[in-house]
Amino acid sequence: MGKTVDWFGARDVLLTLTGDDREYAGAVDLDGVELVLLSAGEIPRELAAGRIHLGVTGTDMVQEKVALWDTRIEALAALGFGNADLVIAVPKFWVDVDTLGDLDSVAAAFRAEHGHRLRIATKYHRLVREYLRGVGVADYQLVDSQGATEGTVKNLTAEAIADITSTGDTLRANHLKPLKDGPVLRSQATLFKSRTADWDSAAQTAFKALEAKLNL
Repeated sequence: MGKTVDWFGARDVLLTLTGDDREYAGAVDLDGVELVLLSAGEIPRELAAGRIHLGVTGTDMVQEKVALWDTRIEALAALGFGNADLVIAVPKFWVDVDTLGDLDSVAAAFRAEHGHRLRIATKYHRLVREYLRGVGVADYQLVDSQGATEGTVKNLTAEAIADITSTGDTLRANHLKPLKDGPVLRSQATLFKSRTADWDSAAQTAFKALEAKLNL
């Protein structure tokens, strides 16, 4: 939130919090614009439903939580912070597994040996499923991880993971390595616009004033 306030402030749009620390309310120094504070995970659904006109959240949040997201939401500007990659990672001791092709081969052998599919722990089911479908990897199952995803391999609840990482330090600390094919998604904080909100004349006028200040 602080970096979002700074980003707008650098463009002469002042965002201020109102009330006490427990009150999720704020103000914008532009006529016709109100500030609502929501969690990063709530914002994609509110944008898709048209209950808010604009929102700042991570690329990963929007693409994971909203099916066919670009039909309901438009990305206006990348804000240059909150950078992280969604990667698929496997145990370091899997010395012969460095690519998706290797993972596909291991997954088939794993199923033949153990009688069930190789498990990938993740919070990002939609993104990972679509990515693996696109590259032809099919012999796996996704298991939900709402806690520390990196610990699932050590705890024997998964054989691999798909998770967001910014530095890779947590992966290394848990003896995991990302596949070399590159990330499933590169994410960062982004200003999004709802395509489904009621863009009446007042909303359009306010947006044009904001757009001019932000040089969108």
